[in-house]
Amino acid sequence: MKTIGLIGGMSWESTVSYYQAINQGVKLALGGLHSAKVCLYSVDFDEIEKLQRENRWHDSAILLAKAAQAVEAAGADFVLICTNTMHKVADEVQAAVNIPLVHIADATAEQLVKDGIKRVGLLGTKFTMQEDFYKNRLTERFGIEVLVPSSTEQDRVHDVIYNELCLGTINSQSREQYLSVINHLYQQGAEAVILGCTEIALLVKPQHTDVPLYDTTQIHAACAVSLAIQS
Repeated sequence: MKTIGLIGGMSWESTVSYYQAINQGVKLALGGLHSAKVCLYSVDFDEIEKLQRENRWHDSAILLAKAAQAVEAAGADFVLICTNTMHKVADEVQAAVNIPLVHIADATAEQLVKDGIKRVGLLGTKFTMQEDFYKNRLTERFGIEVLVPSSTEQDRVHDVIYNELCLGTINSQSREQYLSVINHLYQQGAEAVILGCTEIALLVKPQHTDVPLYDTTQIHAACAVSLAIQS
């Protein structure tokens, strides 16, 4: 079994979901007492969030590159950045190591293509919804059209992520607001909605809506399991 490198802590609330999903996936695939071989580097999210807010992406890339080098040195065979937003610096992180970086957008897009989804809504931080590093990857590499919420809706989605979900707060009123945004995207023609922030699945789950949801945390983790158990 290969060793999975994880760069987590962004936030640690969703990194818990990664660790659980990966180990459950390995147990399901291999049975018995099997669990995943994991090297986890967990950053201080306060440092990362300040760099995001100050638009200091180069500095955040340096931090994550050092984390990737650390898990590589510890024996990881490939590495995952356990957050959607920080894939803005994925190319810089990949350039810093000799092991593959498993891109969360690629893993998600591959599942969308497999399911025949061609037009999708995207929820996430404002960085993910507004900027091109994520949306363009889906469109240019996989031919998937991406819809995003209105500016006002984006503000609310973003605020809930940072002020509630990253702090472990699950608010039913916020869930209803998210479900309203999801329904608006569906009404605009989205065939499904990407939960493009690893914390969103802590709040919104498939049983809450009839709109198909793509949980990037679970998809990314499943991709890691598949790579880890390949002979």
